[in-house]
Amino acid sequence: MTLTGQSIIGFARTENTEPVFFGKNAATGEKIEPAYRGATLDDLDKAAGLALAAFPVYRDFSRQRRAEFLRAIADRIEAIGDPLIHRTMAETALPEGRVRGERGRTIAQLRFFAQIVEEGTWVDVRIDRADPARTPPKPDTRSMYRPLGPVAVFCASNFPLAFSVAGGDTASALAAGNPVIVNAHFGHPGTAEMCGAAIREAAEATNMPDGVFSLLFSVGYDIGQALVAHGAIKAVGFTGSRRGGMALLKTAESRKERIPFYAEMSSVNPVFILPGALAERGPQLAAGLHTSVTLGVGQFCTNPGLVLLPRNAQADTFTIELTEKMKSTAPTPMLNEGIRENYDALVSKRTGETAVRTLIPWSPAPQAAGPALFETDAKGLLGNPQLADEVFGPSTLLVRYLDSEQAVEVANELEGNLTATIHSGPGDEETVRRLVSVLETKVGRILFSGFPTGVEVNWSMVHGGPWPATSDGRSTSVGGRAIYRFARPICYQDAPAEMLPEELR
Repeated sequence: MTLTGQSIIGFARTENTEPVFFGKNAATGEKIEPAYRGATLDDLDKAAGLALAAFPVYRDFSRQRRAEFLRAIADRIEAIGDPLIHRTMAETALPEGRVRGERGRTIAQLRFFAQIVEEGTWVDVRIDRADPARTPPKPDTRSMYRPLGPVAVFCASNFPLAFSVAGGDTASALAAGNPVIVNAHFGHPGTAEMCGAAIREAAEATNMPDGVFSLLFSVGYDIGQALVAHGAIKAVGFTGSRRGGMALLKTAESRKERIPFYAEMSSVNPVFILPGALAERGPQLAAGLHTSVTLGVGQFCTNPGLVLLPRNAQADTFTIELTEKMKSTAPTPMLNEGIRENYDALVSKRTGETAVRTLIPWSPAPQAAGPALFETDAKGLLGNPQLADEVFGPSTLLVRYLDSEQAVEVANELEGNLTATIHSGPGDEETVRRLVSVLETKVGRILFSGFPTGVEVNWSMVHGGPWPATSDGRSTSVGGRAIYRFARPICYQDAPAEMLPEELR
């Protein structure tokens, strides 16, 4: 079956056509029928041509029509029901509760962007009226945000719904008035096909132009690279590894026409636990950190991979409690074999670091990953900056600091991250102030007395951060501000009323 019409799914059920691959059951490694074939460069060219043709039509649709489209997508994903849940679970090994929650978030953010589009103030209308009596005469100038053109979206491995085919990048790009071409992730092809079909049905039902959405699948990296390089593409949204993001960024930067490239790539999300917090609620902090590190087998971009602790007796007790909780956590299947193999390799490497003490003996588990807990001191981290590299999985590194000066020194030396968390108590006020001053330059979101896993979808959320957490620290991939990645301000000077967008008349 090949899905055609309002969208291309250039990743058809195969009829003995190479190259071919199967969906896999993430928990068992068994193949899941049906087989698929990867998209071709001809598929990509066709999708790009349709997107270019759709752009001048779709961008001028009323706010109400675009909102109707987004709501129709949400409705159709919701209507798929349990088959989508079961397919996603099989392909990713994610538990049912997590998948249902992620589906709910996917639907909610589509409806959230529909509200944003319909309400309309996001376009930031600015009008300065003419004053011909002024010397020199003042012109009439009016500006607002307008869409960029066809947007390429790369799906994430760890969020098969909320950061994938119908996820936040697609929702925000469509909301801004751009056609979207999605490069699906090989780890959940059946899930992608279901969501892509839902978008196609919504496009047909709301009379969207042909090419407003296309879905392409690829076995390797050629299609993804060609998509970023294609002249029709005017912006890219990517969520994934630093290696993958850097490879695509290099392609984007080598284009004749430079385009915005928004990549979310890696983050260790440091957690600073101060002495007052340990004295006040040490056991609760150990329990909360354990839950956050092991949630979803540690496969969140906001997983706390670095925890700063004072060097005192209360931190010793905290470490013992956390170690026991981590030891009691059974190995669990990861999203796919490649992610598990990478986790095993990184944990094995960290186990061999001379500046690191292994708190939980590590051994690889077939088709699964167990938690890993390590400890070093601030001097060891400052002398070995690679210890602050991301280990994608249920692992964290405890870092003991001597005093507040050393804690602030570590904060100053960190790379850009998505989040940082501060747990404080009585007597920690001055250290908190100094940490916040530093962390504002290092992360996109600062949490107080919480844990970073879990991202709210609203207008004030920032899910981004300075390099290398993202390729552009001025942006966010979650929340209402995400729409601005795929639009730019345009000024109209002394324009006849009939030539102005409706919002500027």
